[in-house]
This record gives sequence, structure tokens and C-alpha cells, in this order.
Amino acid sequence: MKLSAVHVASRGYDAIVHPAATPLQGRVVAQPSKNYTTRYLLAAALADGESLVQNCATSDDAVALQDCLRALGADLQVSPEPGLDGAARVRVVGVAGKPSLQKPGAALNPGNAGAVLRFLLAIGALLPDVEFVTDHHDSLGKRPNGDLLHALAQLGCETESGADGRLPIHLRGGNLQGVPVEISGGRSSQFLSGLLFLAPLVRPGFVIRVTNGLVSKAPVRQTLEVLAEFGVKTEASGNLLEFHTTPCSYRSGDYSVNGDWPGSAALLSAAAVTGGQVEIAELYRDEQGERAAGDVLGQMGAEFRFNAGGNGVAITGTGSLRGVDFDGDLATDAVLALMGAACFAEGRSRFYNVSNLRIKECDRISEPLAELRKLGVRCWEGNELGDSDPDAIIIDGNPDGYEGGVTVDGRGDHRVIMLLSVVALGCRKPVRISNAHFVAKSYPGYFEHLTQLGARVERIERGS
Repeated sequence: MKLSAVHVASRGYDAIVHPAATPLQGRVVAQPSKNYTTRYLLAAALADGESLVQNCATSDDAVALQDCLRALGADLQVSPEPGLDGAARVRVVGVAGKPSLQKPGAALNPGNAGAVLRFLLAIGALLPDVEFVTDHHDSLGKRPNGDLLHALAQLGCETESGADGRLPIHLRGGNLQGVPVEISGGRSSQFLSGLLFLAPLVRPGFVIRVTNGLVSKAPVRQTLEVLAEFGVKTEASGNLLEFHTTPCSYRSGDYSVNGDWPGSAALLSAAAVTGGQVEIAELYRDEQGERAAGDVLGQMGAEFRFNAGGNGVAITGTGSLRGVDFDGDLATDAVLALMGAACFAEGRSRFYNVSNLRIKECDRISEPLAELRKLGVRCWEGNELGDSDPDAIIIDGNPDGYEGGVTVDGRGDHRVIMLLSVVALGCRKPVRISNAHFVAKSYPGYFEHLTQLGARVERIERGS
């Protein structure tokens, strides 16, 4: 039974992706950035006064954040963005740096959104008593937060949690001390970003020192960019390992969210795989590390360029891709999309420095490789081949494509679902992706955009 997008979204659905009968062609407007939406809405909620945030994402993560911000006292009014599907404009009356639970004793539930949880954990340290929970016990419930909780404890916040800071988490704060704080950056940069949002609200302020290196630096630069727009002055060392923030109020105003590079990377890879010509509007040379995806696809043999106005990109698949060796930490959320192109490249591709992919919505190393093997892709983890990086992702591509005709598991992870859809386009028989509705976590309109570009995708109610 084929269902409409609205119908199946509430029930869950599988997606049957048919082989690309023709190369993908056309133009779409990039969905709003998930990462920037989270940062702009949080900053607006902490500001004094009313802000307008335009072109916000309407993904599951964005909705979860909005619910939590309302629970903390912010007033959010959401309306569709005129002329743009999948985008919203949000009027936010902030809490002037003083969040408070509107229903005392009520827990905050960030859904399955890791960044939302980590950012709000930091802000939650301002409250005398707050609990965080999730319904996604097998995903967000398994992700560690101990590094952040250790940092909050240094500020005087009492914390209770599962092993290594896993949910549920109970905080007792409200009387924070402005002392130097050390935080590990070895597993996730989201912990650091959370502290950076908290820092201007603590007097007399505090210094943040990052230990164990810092993965995923690009999202930290996004955080600093948004903080600066809201009037927060942060002195950052060149290596992003030390930060000084001056206590201040967040400044309300009008803001606009950029297009999303991580989700667009999947469309760009699909175009490269099918030899298509695709334009994506509203993508800029901003602080999203995933913008490197276009350059990587160019190295693999596709033709990639920014348009003359600098407000969008175009890619042309040449019908010939070659393997690539890429430091995945530079574009963490585009690695899986690029893996889709690597499956069809001549020779071997290797994505290294990606160990933090293991603590995402699923283990984004072992689990997607298991699904790719169902499709016949020859792929390994670095430790299986004695690679110098045991967590590296290694793929021997096949330019002739794959047979298809199987069902693969989306693993409840939006990035895995997008990867599998890219590979399915290059198969000879349709591929069924189970629980494909989880793509809405970051990109509710993903399959609509694929269809708009010429792909054939069926949505099938779970159980059909």
C-alpha cells in the first residue's frame, strides 16, 4: 500500500528506492541547517527581548528543541516560511539569561537530538533542579555525556546519571562558580559548544580549557559565529583549545539560518553516482565543515562549483569516479554521504579520523558497513585490515554497480538512510530501506527532493 508523506510520517514507513532510470537532474533549495537552527534558537531563547529567526529547520530535532525551550520559559511562535517548503520562521521571546522550569518537577526530553541534549545540559546547570530523559533509549540513551557533566561539576553543579553520563540525568545547579574549567574534546565538540553557550551567563565568567584534543572543530566555529551575532564576545585560541568569555546578555534581533550542507551532501553524492546535473540553492561558504563534500566529490571526478552569485552550488556527474583518501573529521556529518559515492568509485576509498562516528544515533562505522555488505559492497573497518587507524572506513568501489533487490536496515539513523538511498540509485533492482521515516530527524523533505530530481521512491507503511 502506497501512502502519502503526511500519512506515513506518523506511523513509520519503509522506502523503496528504485534504480535511477536516468541521471538526476534539476534544482532544489537546500533545507535549513539543523546545526545552525539549534544554535540560533537557543541563543534567541537566552536573549533579552524578541528575536525573529527565519528559515529554521522543521526537523524532529528542531521540534524537540522548541518544546524544551518553551519548558524553560521562552515563548516561541512558529509559522511556515513563505515560499519555502520544510522551513519555518520562529518568533522567540527570550528569558534574558534566566531559564526556569514552567512546570516544576517536569523533565526535559530532547527526543533523539544529541546536540540539543548537550547544549541544554549546560544551560540546565543554571537551574536549582532539573532532570533530562529520553524515549530513545537505544540511541540517545546510549550516548555518553560524562565529559560535559564533569565540567559542570567543576562549576559547582551536582550531577547524577547513568554510567559515563548516560540518560536519565539529574542536575542540581543554580549557584555556579566562575572558575577555570577543563573539558575533554576527544569524543564530541558538542560538550564544548554547550559550555560556550553557558559561559556568558555565569559571573564573573570562566576560562575553558580543552583537553585530549578536539574533534569536529567546524561546529565549534559555528557556535562562535552565532554567539558573536548575539553580542557575546569570546576570545578563542587559534587551535580552539582555550576560550575566554566576557559575561554579558544575549542580544535579541533578526537572524536567518543558512542552508544545510550535511543533508545536501547526500543529494550531491546521488548526482555524482547517477551522472546527473543538480543545482542546490542557498548553500554558502560558511562555517559548516561539510561544505568540503563538494570538493571531495570533485577530487573523485565529479564537476563541482559554486554559482556566480555565491549563493548555491552545482554538480555534474561525469560517469567516472575514483577513490579518495579523506580526513573525515573535517566533515563529520558528510562522511556517510561520501561513502555512497565511494561505493561506485574505481579503486579504494578510505575515510580516517572518524572514531567519533561510533557515538552518534548508531555506530556509524560498524552498522552502515554491515548494511552495505548486504548490497554486495566490499568494505571494512580499519582494524580488519590492520590499518594504522583501526576506526577507518575502507571501501573498494565497483563502478558497475550492484544487484540490489534486498532489504536493508536504516538503523534508526538519518545519515545511514541517506547513504543507503544513494547506493540504491546505482543498483539494478529496487532496494527497500526499513524505517526510513527516521530521515526526518534532520531532513524531513529528503525523499521529496530526491523525487523532485528524478528519482523514483515509494513510501510503504510499516507492515505492508
